[in-house]
Amino acid sequence: MRTTRVLAASAVSAAAVAALGLAAPVAVARDGMGANPRNIVVLPSVIARGGQITVTVDGCPGGGFMTSPAFTQAGLTPIDGPNQTAKGTATINANAHPGAYDITVNCSGKPLTRPAAFTVIGGVRGGLGGSVGTGATSTDMAIGGGLVAAAVLGGALFWMRRRAERRI
Repeated sequence: MRTTRVLAASAVSAAAVAALGLAAPVAVARDGMGANPRNIVVLPSVIARGGQITVTVDGCPGGGFMTSPAFTQAGLTPIDGPNQTAKGTATINANAHPGAYDITVNCSGKPLTRPAAFTVIGGVRGGLGGSVGTGATSTDMAIGGGLVAAAVLGGALFWMRRRAERRI
């Protein structure tokens, strides 16, 4: 008898949870989900100057544009999907300074900014192996030379001591 009551109570509570679970997505969708841009994703998040990034934004059904100090204004094109996503690509300026950059997207007149959305890193210095104007300083050379001298002196002392032990 008790088992029947427990099962009946469990069935009622399960039905209540299921009804609440099914009603929640409907309530969110009815409140205008997708009316504002959200969830800006930038790939790759670390890029060299001259590289190309891809930006996707949810809640941007009509497309729009994106801006950042690291690149010129670029367009966002809507793509099919349940999140009303828009996607665009931008090329990082060759003269962009290394560091973190914000991105601002504008969808149907509604802006959204993601701070520190991506990081620009400095390019590689080509040519003479990158040795012009950069590399070891005189302090680095003095420290390195001192370490080599200490290693040679330590090796010599060890060798001399081992040699003296053989004579005994």
